[in-house]
Amino acid sequence: MSNKNKVMNAAVLNRFGNPDELVLQKIDVPEIGPEDVLIRVEYAGVGEWDAFERQGGYAAMLGIQPKFPYVLGSEGAGTVAATGEKVVEFNIGDKVYAPGFLNPRGGFYAEYAAVPAGNVSRIPLGMTVQEAAAVSGIGITALRGLEDILHLRQGESILIFGASGGVGHLAVQLAKIKGARVFAVASGKDGVEMVQKLGSEVVIDGRADDITLAASRFAPDGFDAALFTAGGEAANAAVACIRPGGRIAYPNGIHPALQAGDRIKVSGYNGEPDPEIISRLHHYIKNGPLSVHIDRTFLLEEARDAHLALDNHYLGKICLKVNDNR
Repeated sequence: MSNKNKVMNAAVLNRFGNPDELVLQKIDVPEIGPEDVLIRVEYAGVGEWDAFERQGGYAAMLGIQPKFPYVLGSEGAGTVAATGEKVVEFNIGDKVYAPGFLNPRGGFYAEYAAVPAGNVSRIPLGMTVQEAAAVSGIGITALRGLEDILHLRQGESILIFGASGGVGHLAVQLAKIKGARVFAVASGKDGVEMVQKLGSEVVIDGRADDITLAASRFAPDGFDAALFTAGGEAANAAVACIRPGGRIAYPNGIHPALQAGDRIKVSGYNGEPDPEIISRLHHYIKNGPLSVHIDRTFLLEEARDAHLALDNHYLGKICLKVNDNR
C-alpha cells in the first residue's frame, strides 16, 4: 500500500526546545517497507525520556541528524492499518502495541506510525489499548534492569526506589512474579496507596518515612538488590541499605547521580527495545496480570500540556489519546 499524498495530524517539533515547540500540524502519513506495519494510533505513551528527546538530547548524544518536522513518541497502540508484503503475522484490523524508540520515520504522537513488524505485538486479552500503549517503554526498562542487569532470583530481597513512577510500578509487579521479596519506596500518600495494591510486601513514602529504619526491619542484613528510577538525598540514604556485595541497577539519565561506595556493584543501563526483550515482556503481559496505572490522558493537540505535566507529581504514566477506537 502506498501512502503517497495521504496526510495526518501529528504533534510535531519544527525545532528542538521546550514544550511550547510541540505543535499540531498536518504531515505525510509515513511510507511502509516490506517488513513494516502501519498502525492507526489510538493512544501514545508519554515518557520522561520524551522530554530529553524533545530538547535534542538523544540527537546530540548519538550524533543523529534530525529531520524536521520531528515526531516524538516511543511507544503506542492501536489498529493495524496496512502491512508490508513480507508481513504474514498481522492482519488489517488487529489490535497491536509497539515500542518505536527514535524511529526515523516518526513516533507515535501522530495518527499513524510505521513500525518494523518484529517490534509489534498483539494486545493480549484483559489489557486495554490505553494500557498497552503505555507499557512498552517502562516494561522493557523494568525488565532489562531486573533480569539482565540484576539477575534477580526467587527469594531475594529487592528495594525498588521510585516505585510509584512508570518504570517503578512495573518493576514491583515483575519482581513479585519472579518470587522476590519487594520493599518499595513510593512518592507521596497517593503513591503509597497505588503501590500497596500491586502486592509489594512493604511500601513507604520516600518523602515522609524513615527509609533506613523501615529497611533494617525488612532486610536486617541489607538488600540483595535494588532498582533506582530516581536520585537525590532519599535515594542516597536508600543506597546505604544494600548489603556488601549487593547489586544496584538504574536506567541511565537519573538525576542527580547515585552516591554509592565500591562495596556494591552499581550498573547503569539503557531500556532500548529489541525483538528478544519485546517478546519476553509480552510473555509476562500475556500471563500477567500486569496492570499499568495511567494517571492522566491528554488529547493529541494537548501534547505540550502533557509534557508540562511530566514536571509535576504524577503516578505511573501519562498518555495521549490520538484516534478514537473504531
